[in-house]
Amino acid sequence: MLNNTETQQQVAEFLLQIKAIKLQPNNPFTWASGWKSPIYCDNRVTLSHPTIRTYIRQQLTEAISEKFGAVGCIAGVATAGIPQGALVAQELGLPFIYVRSKPKEHGTGSLIEGDVVTGKRVVVIEDLISTGKSSLQAVNALRDAGYDVAGLAAIFSYGFDVADQNFKKANCPYITLSNYDALIAYAEEHQYILPADVAILKQWRENPAEWGVK
Repeated sequence: MLNNTETQQQVAEFLLQIKAIKLQPNNPFTWASGWKSPIYCDNRVTLSHPTIRTYIRQQLTEAISEKFGAVGCIAGVATAGIPQGALVAQELGLPFIYVRSKPKEHGTGSLIEGDVVTGKRVVVIEDLISTGKSSLQAVNALRDAGYDVAGLAAIFSYGFDVADQNFKKANCPYITLSNYDALIAYAEEHQYILPADVAILKQWRENPAEWGVK
């Protein structure tokens, strides 16, 4: 993951400021997976804020160039990774494609959309990493289509151990602009949460599947 404290803190500040991330330790959210969670993240909100959108685009672009070097294509992961990926591709002057969550049910039945030219070295763009499962489905689809996947870049990660394990097993390096630890540190320092909430938030990250289950 990206080791840039200034960027991690700035992105955490932006996400909390515009409520792209909400922290509710005592009134948890329910994720689509059924997990109870004290945090909810929707990075699509950043697209509505030009200054923040620009900062994220620039930081992703710099991180990709630093970590992965020269690439020939950018691929977004449906759905939230598509606009972020398109912005990065525009900044880098590269072709853009995106990967569906499942093949199109009509017409060509495509899983990868765009002018697909195999053999290119591609970086995958996500908005958010939890377990990494959906991201790696896209990575595998691109590999199956003949792309050389250099790695993946995302705005934010929950920092689950299982994500690290999944990406390592898939031999896919990844970077994120910010992460859960940086977020909680910033939120506590700037009083988005109470000191007593920090322990709750750390407990959730240790075992999210069981947290809040009575």
